[in-house]
Amino acid sequence: MPSTEKLLEANERFAASFDRGDARLPPSMPVAVLTCIDARLHPVSFLGLEIGDAHVVRNAGGRATDDALRSLIISSQLLGTREFMVIHHTDCGMLTFTNEDIWSKLQTETGTSAEAIDFLPFSDVEESLKEDVRTIRANPFLPKDVEVTGWVHDVQTGRLREVTVT
Repeated sequence: MPSTEKLLEANERFAASFDRGDARLPPSMPVAVLTCIDARLHPVSFLGLEIGDAHVVRNAGGRATDDALRSLIISSQLLGTREFMVIHHTDCGMLTFTNEDIWSKLQTETGTSAEAIDFLPFSDVEESLKEDVRTIRANPFLPKDVEVTGWVHDVQTGRLREVTVT
């Protein structure tokens, strides 16, 4: 059975007992989480979130990209979040390649240059996390009273470890 069919069956089971249709648009906790798309990370589980609790923004590496910033601006300016947790993780796939690697692969496979795209790979999880926290803090469209913290999720233990960012 294709994965999509399995997921749709799971959705039918979910919808059969769904009782949270009255959840309000602003999150019940004034928090937004920016984290990686890695399938081993399940922020709803490791943060104990329920439907309606928080905003979760995900992209490759959990990076503070323009689109992630767009979501955080909307989350804070229109929906009242005042805490941002930026969560990177151990054993991240973004550590395994360079822009040059992916540019070469895409050129070979598609015949089109992707050199205009910065895929934002990194060689140090903590340094990339610090860079992303600083990028968010420096954004002029985010309220200055938003608390931005950085965390590393250990994929072996499931624990979060705070990283101090100055």
